[in-house]
Amino acid sequence: MDKQHTQMNDSHPETNMPVGYPPQYPPTAFQGPPGYAGYPGPQVGYPPPPAGYPGPGPAGFPVPNQPVYNQPGGAAGVPWMPAPPTPLNCPPGLEYLSQIDQILIHQQIELLEVLIGFETNNKYEIKNSFGQRVYFAAEDTDCCTRNCCGPSRPFTLRIIDNMGREVMTLERPLRCSSCCCPCCLQEIEIQAPPGVPVGYVTQTWHPCLPKFTIQNEKREDVLKLSGPCVVCSCCGDVDFEIKSLDEQNVVGKISKHWTGILREAFTDADNFGIQFPLDLDVKMKAVMIGACFLIDFMFFESSGNQEQRSGVW
Repeated sequence: MDKQHTQMNDSHPETNMPVGYPPQYPPTAFQGPPGYAGYPGPQVGYPPPPAGYPGPGPAGFPVPNQPVYNQPGGAAGVPWMPAPPTPLNCPPGLEYLSQIDQILIHQQIELLEVLIGFETNNKYEIKNSFGQRVYFAAEDTDCCTRNCCGPSRPFTLRIIDNMGREVMTLERPLRCSSCCCPCCLQEIEIQAPPGVPVGYVTQTWHPCLPKFTIQNEKREDVLKLSGPCVVCSCCGDVDFEIKSLDEQNVVGKISKHWTGILREAFTDADNFGIQFPLDLDVKMKAVMIGACFLIDFMFFESSGNQEQRSGVW
């Protein structure tokens, strides 16, 4: 028995050391496989991460701020915004809005519209201030309605997130397009999730200024929205101010950004920016997105021989 024990110790010299002396290297059982920390051997089958890629987080947690690529509805190579924790009483999919105070909306250029003037369904990328895509929006309107009614057309706009889920639906009914008639003015309904209204944007009659009222799901007035007398994007931005109900305090704005003489002259693809308080209810932030699309169709959308409107008339 003593001879067998001696042979076992000889086969494992790292354990055959005098008491009080530390081993010269860790036991074989604790060295780990090749590629383990401190081992010079290469890690087979795993290329090194690209430059600038964030390191791993704590065990069991995802990599922080890891970009997500090639999801439904988006162009390849454009990162999506990582999903934040879901706040209480937040409709599914709107948790992205809880951590941002600015949104950029970029309309995609449609080649068919540029070449022959045939109106196609509008598509938009909705991004945060870092350029990460938050949502993708696509119009769902039939061909006859788009080309006969032009910018005044009723439409359904579907907004999806990075998982391909439809998180918001915008419904614009057919309404009067002139301020001469103080009834049946423009309106858009915002649903989140689809089928559940969270707010409305209704046009308020005014002889000279474009004015709107932001309402919650109970049609209670929450905020006001007003634009300039002449809504014309000529070498500059056009701002629509978001105000308190008494219109004494400005809490944000919706801006139509100038995109350059060529793009403005030959396309109707517009860029918008929305600024609102960070602590604003996510439902009202979603309603602001709906207000931006309503403003786009009312004042900056052109179709065929119909030019964009320069004011409420």
